[in-house]
Amino acid sequence: MHWDFNTSGLISARRKLRHGRRIFVTTCALAVISLPAFGQDAGSTSETEPAGKTEQLRRQIVDKGLAFLAKEGQSEQGTFSDKVGPGVTALAITSALRNGQATDDPMVAEGLKALEGYVKPDGGIYGNGRLKNYETCVAMVCFAEANKTGKYNQTLKRAKEFVTGIQYGEGTKDPSDPWYGGVGYGGAGRPDLSNTAYMIEALRAVETPASDPAIQRALVFISRCQNLDSEFNDTQFADKVDDGGFYYEIPTTKIDPSTSEERFTPNGGLRSYGSMGYTGLKSMIFAGLTKEDPRVKAAQKWIQDHYSVEKNPGMGSAGLYYYYHTFAAALDAAGLKTVADSEGTQHDWKADLVAELAERQNEDGSWSNDNQRWFENDKNLATSFALMALGHCQ
Repeated sequence: MHWDFNTSGLISARRKLRHGRRIFVTTCALAVISLPAFGQDAGSTSETEPAGKTEQLRRQIVDKGLAFLAKEGQSEQGTFSDKVGPGVTALAITSALRNGQATDDPMVAEGLKALEGYVKPDGGIYGNGRLKNYETCVAMVCFAEANKTGKYNQTLKRAKEFVTGIQYGEGTKDPSDPWYGGVGYGGAGRPDLSNTAYMIEALRAVETPASDPAIQRALVFISRCQNLDSEFNDTQFADKVDDGGFYYEIPTTKIDPSTSEERFTPNGGLRSYGSMGYTGLKSMIFAGLTKEDPRVKAAQKWIQDHYSVEKNPGMGSAGLYYYYHTFAAALDAAGLKTVADSEGTQHDWKADLVAELAERQNEDGSWSNDNQRWFENDKNLATSFALMALGHCQ
């Protein structure tokens, strides 16, 4: 699921230290060639080459993060933060598998066994049902990572049928409806970009082709979540911001811009923000769009204009670790080695991200967000997102 572009808090001593460390790691680890393009595509690297400083640092912080999850994060039942359902358990085990842990590793084996206990008769993999799409999708990705022997083939087949069954399709929404193709946390109700992207990723994880009808329906919804005045977005919001970024949801009732400066622009547009920008780009790649598509070009321009590893653009510290995960997943899926910022400076995004996460890691090996929004103050969740991001930095 790769293609490449190949086209020519506190302002304090801590921030200064983080900035200095990032410069040090980036400078020492690799030389970046500046090109007048969005990014430089990644070339192949010999497995016999010694690890550079960035990779050495990545391994160090990954080892500390995995040790935290194993020693402090996992319950006696094999779960992680199970008060919110199986989602964090799925993310934690996926993060371990993507960073080289085997399925017979004690933490992984216990986590997989615990996750198996959430499989429902209807094929879903969830807790109380409130988050059944999200939880099933992240569980599918986890089981797919652990499925080298085919142990989870039947579980994944039924889970695929479940998530595609709760998507808004022709049976529930007309293709002209703004919500067509989308899915929300629990299936019925308002769909959103994040949950629709989780579904696409889960489907691709079980080797569903990009041309699959469910993925193409989802692409319709995702295209309507992009701030782009084009044939692909026929909502009232398409031309109000028109910056190529993405927003979380599509309102179907009249909005009052004065109610939320964070969400709305004065003219009634929907503000783009970082984690949704990378989520949108990644989903378009997984849905088969090429670098020549105008939606992709607009998304990459927004990313270029808002490149950052210090904040979630448009949201600050809110959802920062989810942002890191989407940032790394999208750029890895795009096959990029570097990303140009708004001034044309090329950034080795892996080196930048590894250095930033090394600075943010807690003494106990975990990560956590002082901003409690979206539960990122939970160490298990933030650590899982950080480790998943680091898995894309290899």
